[in-house]
Amino acid sequence: MSDSQIEIDWNSAREVNRKNWEDRVPLHEEAYAVSELDDPSHLTEVIRTDLAALAPFLPHGTVSGLDVCHLQCHIGTDTLSLVRAGAQVTGVDFSSGALTSAATLGERLGLEATWVETDVLEARAAVEGHFDLVYTSIGTINWLPDLDRWASQVEGLLRAGGTFYIRDGHPSLYSVDEHADGLQLRYPYFAHHDAQVWDQESTYAGEGKVANSRSYQWAHPLSEIINSLIGAGLQILRVDENKSIPWKFSPRMVRSSDGFSWPESERELVPCTYTIIARKAAG
Repeated sequence: MSDSQIEIDWNSAREVNRKNWEDRVPLHEEAYAVSELDDPSHLTEVIRTDLAALAPFLPHGTVSGLDVCHLQCHIGTDTLSLVRAGAQVTGVDFSSGALTSAATLGERLGLEATWVETDVLEARAAVEGHFDLVYTSIGTINWLPDLDRWASQVEGLLRAGGTFYIRDGHPSLYSVDEHADGLQLRYPYFAHHDAQVWDQESTYAGEGKVANSRSYQWAHPLSEIINSLIGAGLQILRVDENKSIPWKFSPRMVRSSDGFSWPESERELVPCTYTIIARKAAG
């Protein structure tokens, strides 16, 4: 819940957010149904959805054999699902606890990935090599103030001809009051220099509480997201807007075949996620 905005420098905001995400790690280890990955054929629901969307834009319709960089990978369940799908994957996150959890899970499952602890806005300098696919999904860029800088990291990580994929919460959804009795706008849609201030002891997954409850987020309209990628030199191949989201954004949402959606009478009114697929020029 955030009805206030504040001017704060990125380093300070980043440190507050990092502490918040460190606290989420043990809660999400319990809530993410990690044990399902013990089945050697299991891929997370997020990855199953994203691979289906990506297939028409990948060589042979698969990530198998590709070098993939997963930005903001958190505890690595999706990252390791990409490994299981046949990719060589580098997972990037700013939380040391999350990466320790991811590495431990990978070791238990016998799945190898490279883990890099860094701010996503510094990823190009911290990550070795270039990639066929740079991947990010779900709940990511609202934590970043500068999308031009973010897009430049993506472009720098891609090989010539490489593909970028993002699926994330739709900016229109993020402007909706999640606790209202009906669809009601509450939060900014358009970008603002100041950060939104959030104080929440709970997270989107799990029953426990975090000790560091404050966090900072930034609104980014769809136009800003797309234009940041264009400005970095990427070609937009496809944009989709979708009616479901992987987590229960609002208590009024209902379970659907691929996540959570608004009640049927409202499902056509507000998009829940967007998907963008882009490509770096070849050679």
